[in-house]
Amino acid sequence: MNILDKIVLRKKEEVADVKRLVSIQDLERAEHFKRMPYSFKEFLLAEDRTGIIAEFKRRSPSKGLINGVADVAEVTQDYNNAGASALSVLTDVDFFGGKADDLISARAVNKIPILRKDFMIDEYQILEAKAWGADIILLIASILTPKQINDFGKFAHDLGLNVLLEVHNLEELERSISPNLDAIGVNNRNLGDFTVNIQTSFDLVNRIPNEFLKISESAISDPAVIRELKTAGFNGFLIGENFMKTENPGEAIKEFIEQM
Repeated sequence: MNILDKIVLRKKEEVADVKRLVSIQDLERAEHFKRMPYSFKEFLLAEDRTGIIAEFKRRSPSKGLINGVADVAEVTQDYNNAGASALSVLTDVDFFGGKADDLISARAVNKIPILRKDFMIDEYQILEAKAWGADIILLIASILTPKQINDFGKFAHDLGLNVLLEVHNLEELERSISPNLDAIGVNNRNLGDFTVNIQTSFDLVNRIPNEFLKISESAISDPAVIRELKTAGFNGFLIGENFMKTENPGEAIKEFIEQM
């Protein structure tokens, strides 16, 4: 059993537990449930934004603790002020040290799109994302069937949410394309063993249909690579560890963008 299998197994238990504690009606009564989510496309392609989706992440299964002291509201505001097009906030507890309150705190102080970064296996989690103030959900092709991707995407769209599909190879991409998506992200990290290879993005960019926003995720630590990815056809760039591993993630993104 690889790391991803363990995460999904635990996620099924987690979702079952929380369903017993918080009803769908409770989620629908939440403060943010009726708000209109921001358009991912509008912010990603805005001329005064950078295309960076800046991530708040405390830890990971491969690296362990990345940053145990950063304040989510402060860091995400710094990301926003530096020119990030969107924010990504981890909400997985056991493997990434995230929590719902992180997303809620980021929402309270930012007026740009926020991605709920988690392992979505149930429509209930999409309702949670809406209730917590997210604008974008992540669907990971390697843990979902094509039918689940299509159905979850439609469910999210019906709630006004944007949908980002994550793929790791051509086979996942070809079997997972659905009209109920807004963006397709190529994760340069193998979720089985957590190794990274930026070449994955360059190999897949032209296989992604042009009606979708194209995102490159993980293994981006050099501003020069972003220039190459833009030239190749990518619209967005998800970066987390590169900023979060520093003492001041807000300063790190500012310096990175100046070099772009």
